Amino acid sequence: MKHLKQYKIPFSGLNAGKHNFEFEIDKKFFDCFEHSIVKNGNLIANIELQKQENLLILNFTIVGEIQLTCDVCLSEFLSPITVKERILVKFTEEDWTDNTEEVLVLSKSDHELDLTELLYEYINLAVPLFAKCSDQGMDITCDPAMLAHLSSEHEKENQAKEENIDPRWAALRNIKNN
Repeated sequence: MKHLKQYKIPFSGLNAGKHNFEFEIDKKFFDCFEHSIVKNGNLIANIELQKQENLLILNFTIVGEIQLTCDVCLSEFLSPITVKERILVKFTEEDWTDNTEEVLVLSKSDHELDLTELLYEYINLAVPLFAKCSDQGMDITCDPAMLAHLSSEHEKENQAKEENIDPRWAALRNIKNN
C-alpha cells in the first residue's frame, strides 16, 4: 500500500488555474488490488487539474496497454487502451458522502486528493467484456494448438450426444428424413 501514496495530489498549496500531473501505472499498482481484473500493464495517466475557489475539475487521459487473458485460447496478450474521463470535486462543510459518477464531494478541511480508486476504476472499466487476442491484441491471433484442441473436444461432445440418443427420439428423426 505504500506504493499507492504517489497517486495523491496535494491541492491545498496550488494556485488557482490549471496544473498538470503525470503518473505511471504498472504491475506494482495492480498488485495492490487483490481481485483486480487487470494484473499487469504499462500505462501513463495524465491529469489536468483546474483549481477554482470551491471546485476542482479533473480531466483524466490514460494511455497504454494492459495484459489480458484471451477468453478463447487462454493465452495472455497486451491490449492497448485509451481512457478519457472527467470528474468534478466539490467542497462542503457538511457531512456529505453522496458522491456520484461525475461529482466527488470532499470536506473543506481536506488538503489532498487520492486518485488511486479513480484510476483503478477507469482502467478496469476499459477492459472489454469479451477479451479475444485477434480483436484487442496488436497483430496477434489465438493459439492454433489450443483452438485445435477445443475443436476436437467439441467434435467428441457432439459424437457422444449422438450416441446417447433415446430410441424414441431416433424414431422421430426418421420421420424428418422422409
